[in-house]
Amino acid sequence: MNTYLFDLFHVCLDAGKEIMNVYQQDFEVELKKDNSPLTIADTRAHHVIANGLKKIDSAIPVLSEEGTEISYQERKEWQQFWLVDPLDGTKEFVKKNGEFTVNIALIKGGKYPALGVIYAPPAMDTF
Repeated sequence: MNTYLFDLFHVCLDAGKEIMNVYQQDFEVELKKDNSPLTIADTRAHHVIANGLKKIDSAIPVLSEEGTEISYQERKEWQQFWLVDPLDGTKEFVKKNGEFTVNIALIKGGKYPALGVIYAPPAMDTF
């Protein structure tokens, strides 16, 4: 588990770098089905995280806000999974006010957080 934390920290840093690369540029904003904003930073961070988590442990499924929809029928069988919001605070990201984070948690027993990292790329703070 402790090695997961070290590796997870680095996955968050890598996702944060991708986010900050986009943050420094002009970028387009799309709307998702629920009318929430989506940027290339969201999708790039998602891919960095999904690939990084596969390297940590490919047997643990990933449930990400920007990933493909996974039915409850499938998810309810998971004993553990990664819960990911690759860019939490996209509205704030779009406003360029620095109030956004990368969030990753390992959920065990279907509902209990066992481990997590929150990384705020603009401030380079990790929790």
